[in-house]
Amino acid sequence: MRALRPATTSLAAVALLVAASAGCSSSKSSSSSTSSPTTSAPTSAYASASPSASASPSASASGSAAAGTTVAVATAGKLGPILVDSKGRTLYLFQADTSTTSTCNDACAAAWPPLTTTGAPVAGTGADAGLLGTTKRADGSTEVVYKGHPLYYYVGDAKPGDTNGQELNQFGAEWYVLNAAGDKVEG
Repeated sequence: MRALRPATTSLAAVALLVAASAGCSSSKSSSSSTSSPTTSAPTSAYASASPSASASPSASASGSAAAGTTVAVATAGKLGPILVDSKGRTLYLFQADTSTTSTCNDACAAAWPPLTTTGAPVAGTGADAGLLGTTKRADGSTEVVYKGHPLYYYVGDAKPGDTNGQELNQFGAEWYVLNAAGDKVEG
């Protein structure tokens, strides 16, 4: 009978990859919000904010798995109005995603957890319901898309309103916040 040690080792490897990825950055400096939305802060990093995050490694890579996940708009400092989840956590697009199919899996998804849902996504304040949709991920989960862009969190964002992932170049392309029209925000 085989011991469960390899699974524990792979979890430790994922944790190390996430920590190493969080330290990677582009030549642009990361920025944090100077004004955060008026929502409650998550109790820990986004990867563990999911209700089922402690259930399995694949669940911990999901940013949110709530039925009817809400996407809204909130102001984030100099970036202006951007897409956030129902708790005010910043959402990002990945430039490598050239369609609604996510190209961020495994180590990438550990550093950039996808916004997942078990029901139809809901447009919150400022978001356009006509731009919301879903796509199936390689792991079988359902990811929320906005104007055709799969949406992600960044594990380097500690609280609502943080935008530390803005313009980072990781996993082969740059990451950007989105505005209410679903376009990347530069700055």
